Amino acid sequence: MTESAIAYTDQSDSAVAGAALGAEIARALPGAPPDALILFASSRHDYPALLASLTAACRPACLVGSSSAGEFTKGMRGEGMACAVALRSPEMHFSAGMARDLGTDRAVAARQLTASFRGIAAHDYLHRSALVLTDALAGLADELVEQLTVITGGMYQLFGGGAGDDARFERTHVFCGTEVASNAAVALEILSNTPIGIGVAHGWEPAGGPMRVTEADGTRLVSLNAIPAVEVLQEHAEATGQRFDPADPLPFFLHNILGIETDGGYKLRVPLGVAPGGAIVCAAEIPVGATVRIMRTSVASASDAAARATAAAVAQLHGLRPQVALFFDCVATRLRMGGDFGVELGALQEALGAADYAGCNTYGQIARAEGQFSGFHNCTAVVCAIP
Repeated sequence: MTESAIAYTDQSDSAVAGAALGAEIARALPGAPPDALILFASSRHDYPALLASLTAACRPACLVGSSSAGEFTKGMRGEGMACAVALRSPEMHFSAGMARDLGTDRAVAARQLTASFRGIAAHDYLHRSALVLTDALAGLADELVEQLTVITGGMYQLFGGGAGDDARFERTHVFCGTEVASNAAVALEILSNTPIGIGVAHGWEPAGGPMRVTEADGTRLVSLNAIPAVEVLQEHAEATGQRFDPADPLPFFLHNILGIETDGGYKLRVPLGVAPGGAIVCAAEIPVGATVRIMRTSVASASDAAARATAAAVAQLHGLRPQVALFFDCVATRLRMGGDFGVELGALQEALGAADYAGCNTYGQIARAEGQFSGFHNCTAVVCAIP
């Protein structure tokens, strides 16, 4: 039987916070240490101190995690905190890996991440999943997901997100054991004989007509329909009665993101700023030649998306009750919704029933699962349900 524990702390002293998290987990899971522990922590923390005291307090066999941009559990939500999920199970096998120099070569990074994966060659477990946390500021996260899919032969469900730094967009970190790194990614392999459910959904819809990406350079969107991207967004703001200030564009961007048309729906990209010359800097790459639309949403739509993602994840458990869930949503969603982000978490909880959950706001969300919208996303709810 799988056992789980959720812990959180608002202690500002990182050593004290780690000890508090570890003590809470040890109380909830007396006896043997956890087989796996997943940590999300605000960028305000001293990570080496946090990890050292947490590890000393509950001695997890595997530990992975990341810096975050808002943390939440069934009992709390906010910024500047840390939360953890511990798992102990005779029915699951866990292994953890880290890849460094992520921005250099995603294929090499994917091989490093999967070097410890037992399920690629062995087939003694029915279900293969992996939590992936990456430094999205290093770029090309979509390519990393693609490379992981190739190396694992498409046999693994992937879920997770991009590490955050409390919406500063300067430097993010991932953790493996007591190691801390930027320009890196971590993965936690989860092998099991019971299914693990992954659900993906967003509540955005087109607010304008289709446009062709005529020039782009990585995360810099230069032109749409051969018109400078900033002019396109200014025209949309004027047509819809919204204020758009290129010197302070984030209030507009949070409500007007870009959707890339795909066969499975719209893959979302959040604009973050206006570069000199009029290019729009986005949270993730937009390919040249893609068809995009400006998108809109509402509090009700975002909450409905969280509920739909949760329902999809629970349905994949084939009648088993979810015991614990991991939830990833975009920092842009939290910033846009403000206090109403609690409405979205309430929709998640209602769909989960009595199960606990924990998660964080990320700089992009990762999902690859059968029948789900796969890849690297922005402003998308990703739920992993564990029975």
